Amino acid sequence: MKIESIRSHVVHAPYRRPFAISSGTSADLVSLVVEVRADDGATGYGEASPMTAYTGETLDGLRAALTGHAAPALVGRDPRDLAGAHAAMDAAIRGQHLAKAALDLALHDLAGRAAGWPVHLLLGGRLRDEVPTTWVVGLGTPEEMTKEAAEYAARGFTHIKVKGGEDPDLDVELVRAVRAAVPDRVELSLDANEGYDPSTAARTVARLGDEGLDLVEQPLPRWDLAGMAALRGRGGPRVMADESLQSLHDALEIVRRGAADVLNIKILKVGGLHRARQIAALAEAAGLAVKIGTMPELGVATLAAAHLAAALPHATVPADLVGPLLVEDEPLAPAAFAGAENTGRVTLPDTPGLGHRLTGLPSGAATG
Repeated sequence: MKIESIRSHVVHAPYRRPFAISSGTSADLVSLVVEVRADDGATGYGEASPMTAYTGETLDGLRAALTGHAAPALVGRDPRDLAGAHAAMDAAIRGQHLAKAALDLALHDLAGRAAGWPVHLLLGGRLRDEVPTTWVVGLGTPEEMTKEAAEYAARGFTHIKVKGGEDPDLDVELVRAVRAAVPDRVELSLDANEGYDPSTAARTVARLGDEGLDLVEQPLPRWDLAGMAALRGRGGPRVMADESLQSLHDALEIVRRGAADVLNIKILKVGGLHRARQIAALAEAAGLAVKIGTMPELGVATLAAAHLAAALPHATVPADLVGPLLVEDEPLAPAAFAGAENTGRVTLPDTPGLGHRLTGLPSGAATG
């Protein structure tokens, strides 16, 4: 079996309401969907969403890296040779984790479909049939955010994440209001997206803990691992690294510096399932919990996150599988996420590959 061609297509899905984080706001969830076709007709699909406000990457840059560099490096290779695929892509272009992740997911999907196996079997099997997901509340007024948090806690979500980072005092007020509005059993986290000033972050995080926050995500700039370690050393809410974790090397440095209690492993951010598994193994060896995050993405990439979260014993913080739930109409895997917004759980597909229903892309950019 050899890779014969690779095609890509841009997909847009409007958010139900604009999704805002401290670094920017998005009206649409935009993804690049990739189809890898082998010479025997087998196909696999991957996906990457640039979310420029978070990653700094653009759709045009993602397509150029994929079609001009990463994809040509794979044509003629055995699609089941995942380690070899990453070596070939790394030799063709440095960085560009989103492009590599889209292809990595397509190769996992193809290998699973060719073998008749769901992807979680390629990842070592599953420890759970259903994957709990966090509900993520984007920036808004405190009243809007509190109302949304309470609504989804009532639907069955056991972990609510609110976005923050723009104003520490407002974040404290928000956490106080949300904590009062949701049951005690619901774990509460706040994602500052690097928004806090290193000189005042310790005081802010202590106040958040006093108001009942369980977990604070990336309170400081990605480069400030010393500051993250100091926050962790003070006790209070657990500290989770997100933007600080872009690669296996970053994960090793976070462990060495004692800079986090939890690693947020976003499959697209680190280059795909192959790299994410390496980071997860390092976290497990270091005794750290992991969260399988999204940025968010649509159904193909979110299914990949669900398969990985189901396979890891230390994925003890509910995953972020809400991308398909935040948009008006999920275009890639609607059946897989039907009902999840009312239960807070995603049922893991047993069908071969990732479990979507894609059968072909419209005409788009092709390599091969």
